Amino acid sequence: MKLLLLEDDETTRVHLERVLTAAGHVLDVCDNGRDAIFLGSSGDHAVLILDRMVPGLDGLAALKALRAAGVRAPALFLTAMNGVEDRVEGLEAGADDYLAKPFAATELLARVNALARRPPIAETVSVLEVSDLSLDRIKRTVLRGGNRIDLQAQEFKLLEYLMLHAGEIVTRTMLLENVWSFHFDPRTNIIESHVSRLRAKVDRGFGRELIQTVRGAGYRIDDV
Repeated sequence: MKLLLLEDDETTRVHLERVLTAAGHVLDVCDNGRDAIFLGSSGDHAVLILDRMVPGLDGLAALKALRAAGVRAPALFLTAMNGVEDRVEGLEAGADDYLAKPFAATELLARVNALARRPPIAETVSVLEVSDLSLDRIKRTVLRGGNRIDLQAQEFKLLEYLMLHAGEIVTRTMLLENVWSFHFDPRTNIIESHVSRLRAKVDRGFGRELIQTVRGAGYRIDDV
């Protein structure tokens, strides 16, 4: 696979290059965020591997810029910042996974391969619809009653997941694992706050609420 690697530490960068090329991957390598944006904007990388903290424009800002430009390749953050809030911030910027330093080369390869196996958006249903609400997974747009709704990256992922399971109850655990990539409960109100903001944008002022709370179970989006 062709991968993008952003890492400013020369020793780490050389090591990762050896590991990834030995596994058969082709790399575009850079040590700063601006070059990462330039290289990543080509859109031909299977996975983006980004060091979170680099001088100047960091990995977080680079990923935000790439996501804003429509680059949808899965992104893996490498970082020594492994606090819950740091992970949340990275995931909300559009990252798909997080690997804390130091890490084993085998784990890096396993995570890269897992991200690459995710089906491209073009191979799935591109437009999701519930009542008068539609979400275009390719154009990354949301409309309700013909009116455009602007969502942040994580709000979009949350709505997308709810709409993929329209009519079904989606639990907190399902959301943590599939929207935030948490395989543990961080014991924060991250889900509740995002659902609240999403409702304010998607339901408020449209007469009928589509996003429902199922007490004691989770959430559901439905037109009933």
